[in-house]
Amino acid sequence: MINYQTSKDQLQFESGVFPSIVVNEQEFRTLDETRAWLQANQQELETELAQSGALLFRGFPVVDAESFDTFSDAFGYPSFTYQESLSNAVRINFTKRVFTANEAPKDVEIFLHHEMAQTPKSPQKLFFFCKSAADQGGATPLCRSDMLFAGLEAADAELAAKFASLGLLYTTHMPAEDDHASGQGRSWRSTMSAQDITEAEAKLAGMGYTWEWDSNGGLRATTPVLPAVLTLENGTRVFYNQLIAAYLGWQGVRENPSRAITFGDGSAIPREGLDLIVDLAQKYTFDLQWQDGDVALVDNKLTMHGRRPYSGERKREVLVALAA
Repeated sequence: MINYQTSKDQLQFESGVFPSIVVNEQEFRTLDETRAWLQANQQELETELAQSGALLFRGFPVVDAESFDTFSDAFGYPSFTYQESLSNAVRINFTKRVFTANEAPKDVEIFLHHEMAQTPKSPQKLFFFCKSAADQGGATPLCRSDMLFAGLEAADAELAAKFASLGLLYTTHMPAEDDHASGQGRSWRSTMSAQDITEAEAKLAGMGYTWEWDSNGGLRATTPVLPAVLTLENGTRVFYNQLIAAYLGWQGVRENPSRAITFGDGSAIPREGLDLIVDLAQKYTFDLQWQDGDVALVDNKLTMHGRRPYSGERKREVLVALAA
């Protein structure tokens, strides 16, 4: 049985603490020992993950992209690669499985979201690895989306019901070339794995998108109706979307939300409703303050994440591996 560490900073919910912390008490020094231990305890770890929403592994021998690849591969989950994803973020691959979390400048905040919830295909689980923590800031906020949706139902049942019944439409802009200054700057060629307009349009049509091209060669694409709320296998309902990230972080959306996010029938989401969601989320959010070598396993259906701005001379390096 695993002895989970407690901390005064953890959030306390009825289901337990958030996140759960797993410390290398056995003092494993090799990846082979670590891999064997993870596989022997995988069922218990997955049960804890389903209850908590996120696991933080601390003190294990993970030091670089290759050892992180081995750690994440130990669980045996199918890999969800960056190349095959529709992620808007510019990233750099280190191995087929491992890539940077985001290449946005350090003063840019990446607001709470479920990974790729604004696309028709998204990963089930996320692994994060802190190769190098920032001098100041750079935490990864984690938010329990089931708690957030329950809070929204209590605060505005009518709005919560509209999200559940209507779903969402997202409209995103993909530039002609990667824009490293933006948290959503991945080019349409990279996003769609397309060599030309004809190939990109064929892929968009196959996924049910509508689109238009701008004069600079960029692509403005609108999704088919996607869920705003998911019901998990155990009956729990989660607020599974990118509303907070889009509203607070996408260019021009705070001023005019409907340019990027609407209900699934095309009607506007009330600004006061979006503000309510942003405020409620703070109650259910834990800021993960990274230490070098930390690995976090996040249930992408249960927990949102983001990135706080950071500063200092030390480069913040957080890598990610996604699981289908």
